[in-house]
Amino acid sequence: MDKDSFNKLWKMIGLRYKSHPWHGIEIGDKVPHEVTSFIEVIPSDTVKYEVDKTSGYLMIDRPQKFSNIVPALYGFVPQTLCREKVAEYCMQQTGREGIVGDNDPLDICVLTEREVTHGNIIVHAVPIGGFRMIDGGEADDKIIAVLKKDEVYGKWNDIKDLPITILNRLQHYFLTYKQLPGEDQKCEITHVYGREEAHEVIRRSQKDYDNNYGNLEEALSITMLEAFQFAQRRQDIMNSL
Repeated sequence: MDKDSFNKLWKMIGLRYKSHPWHGIEIGDKVPHEVTSFIEVIPSDTVKYEVDKTSGYLMIDRPQKFSNIVPALYGFVPQTLCREKVAEYCMQQTGREGIVGDNDPLDICVLTEREVTHGNIIVHAVPIGGFRMIDGGEADDKIIAVLKKDEVYGKWNDIKDLPITILNRLQHYFLTYKQLPGEDQKCEITHVYGREEAHEVIRRSQKDYDNNYGNLEEALSITMLEAFQFAQRRQDIMNSL
């Protein structure tokens, strides 16, 4: 089966079956300046939704603790992973050792002045910076972005353009959303970085994804080809009997 035939096959599969949000949605051809984002949670949600890594369906991870609500659209960048390259960059920038990636796709907050009424959606976002967050010894960067073509937030090109009140609100959420009263603080934000560092984190998360998952579509295509060839051999044997 040639490449054109495989492309047609994948197009047909896409018409019939839903893609896995992490693996099946393209990150976009303008990365890291623009990225496709899959939104799991919105500010009005009282529970934290998260994509089930096996099935790709949205599931309830946990109720939001106390009065904490996420102050922006929150989700992840498809076809990214926080592993060795992201952890290496975190150690390089902080001067610390022993940090590992959290083994999840790269988190992203997308700011918009429009009310979005539900998650489980795809949005196109422009990264403007991020938080270098460490959660229990794991690199857990949070990319801050604005919704592409947003009438108000779309004019912000770097995190330094953000009003300090919005920046403080975002930081407060991520520093407290997992913490229970009386517990020691588990999460810390070591740096607030701008657009260029956000681009580097995104690039590294792409490398981590490629290193750990490779080209899934190519692998699946090879598997399908082997299945077709096996079916053909089986049919040839049956016809020869």
